[in-house]
Amino acid sequence: MTITSKQRAYLRGLSNNVTAIFQVGKASLTPEIVKSVDEALEKRELVKLSVLKNCFDDPNQIADMLAERTHSQVVSVIGKKIVLYRPAKKNPKIMLPCP
Repeated sequence: MTITSKQRAYLRGLSNNVTAIFQVGKASLTPEIVKSVDEALEKRELVKLSVLKNCFDDPNQIADMLAERTHSQVVSVIGKKIVLYRPAKKNPKIMLPCP
């Protein structure tokens, strides 16, 4: 599943009101974080993470790895904030605009 730029802009607008519920720290991506993000994506569909200053990995690489491991899409990476999207398998809440 790929999202268009119009859909990405729509999701970016929705993410302005979402608070970061995960923090990636010095240990970078651990299996626990990946599992937690995967579960949160199933419930919320749109998840925001923040990368702490003590994490030396590039936020873009972290976003790509997380998207690959959780089968989600990277909506945006701005500074140290990452937004991911994946529609829920049951009861999707976010309706994307048509491409």
